[in-house]
Amino acid sequence: MRPTLMAISASALLFATGYAYAGGGAPVPEKTQGVPSSGRPSAVLDKKECDALWTKAKGNAAPYILNFEMVDKNGNGQISKREFKTGCNKGWVQKQAALPANSGGGQTPRNPVE
Repeated sequence: MRPTLMAISASALLFATGYAYAGGGAPVPEKTQGVPSSGRPSAVLDKKECDALWTKAKGNAAPYILNFEMVDKNGNGQISKREFKTGCNKGWVQKQAALPANSGGGQTPRNPVE
């Protein structure tokens, strides 16, 4: 009976030690850490914001789009006004244009806003 009690005690000690070392993990931030990462939906833009961005883009909507393939529904490589508005409604369009890929900026605007 003693070896069984020792085995149970040792197992309990190992379990408790492992649990103590594991801890609770990293704390959750109180607010977002800037703009969403590449390809993930952001805040949904209202009609006025969407129309203003479409006008500002002047046919070059790609820098405002977080995931081009998700917005370009017909796959022709061009974003129509209808596709852009659908993208706005689904959070695939951001308020600020991303920097060009060759600038080292990727999807991060020069001065991101929250």
